[in-house]
Amino acid sequence: MRAALMYGAGDVRIGDVADPSLKEPTDALVRITTACVCGSDLHPYHSMSPSDGPVRMGHEFIGVVEETGSEVRTVKPGDLVVAPFAYSDGTCEFCRSGLQTSCVHGGFWARNGVDGGQGEAARVPLADGTLVKLPVGADDALIPSLLTLSDVLGTGHHAAFRGGVKQGSVVTVVGDGAVGLLAVLAAKRLGAEQIVLMGRHTARTDLGRDFGATDVVAERGAEGIEKVRELTGGGSEIVLEAVGYRPAYEQAYGVVRPGGTISRVGVPQYEEAPIGFGSLFGQNITLTGGPAPARAYIAELLPDILEGRIEPGRVFDRTVDLAGVPEGYRAMDAREALKVLVRP
Repeated sequence: MRAALMYGAGDVRIGDVADPSLKEPTDALVRITTACVCGSDLHPYHSMSPSDGPVRMGHEFIGVVEETGSEVRTVKPGDLVVAPFAYSDGTCEFCRSGLQTSCVHGGFWARNGVDGGQGEAARVPLADGTLVKLPVGADDALIPSLLTLSDVLGTGHHAAFRGGVKQGSVVTVVGDGAVGLLAVLAAKRLGAEQIVLMGRHTARTDLGRDFGATDVVAERGAEGIEKVRELTGGGSEIVLEAVGYRPAYEQAYGVVRPGGTISRVGVPQYEEAPIGFGSLFGQNITLTGGPAPARAYIAELLPDILEGRIEPGRVFDRTVDLAGVPEGYRAMDAREALKVLVRP
């Protein structure tokens, strides 16, 4: 079958890979009908060494179950399903507490011999704990929004949830990518009264306003920090950081007010950053966040999509077939596309 492969920085190609097959009785085979390119896919696109390639790509997909192992009970051939970006058994102590990204038997797509989502089909380990059946057809108009349940909507919600957003909260979102915009939507959904979006791409921040942002700050650095602090009356009680680079983290602790919370969901591209007296400790700042257990949030978020209360699929602004995936990476990297939908 055909799938996206990354050979090194800036080098994504479509190539032939082995057809997936059942390996364990808990597996399912899924024919992928919709996938996408994620902002986090751009990190290896910027930096991966050719010596580490080629590797499969993609971790967000919807598809039709083609075959199941003998122990699979919750899905059957013909079901349309969404796959969160981490697979999990649903039964371990971490899954039971809603932290599927720490599942003791789970893992992530396109790693350690597991198929990626940017391809024609995938073997899904631990299908009962991972896959969620969708009550629509593969060509339904809601598919782009439903696909966001696999990662970006769940990640935006995770940022807001871990940050403690509630009715009346004052929130600042750092980053106008798909996750940042859906963090705005999530904060609005949870009742935030003021949402400041830090971003400088007008088409994106306009969508952020549609999703619930009350203010937009395009400035960065000290100027941006000063403007946010002015807008929020001395600093934001909750900051959702959806970028992953050090400057975004520095913006976050620059705009948070004493006693506030920073919730990070942008995949950190650094290991060391200020947490001492002058940044977090001295102001009693809480730092939280992490990889979103998207599977834990699907039951809560799915009805809002099905009943039309939210439309997170608006973050997709370009659609390609499988052959167009390399161009999709280029367009997202060049900021010509916000998020690229893939229909294999």
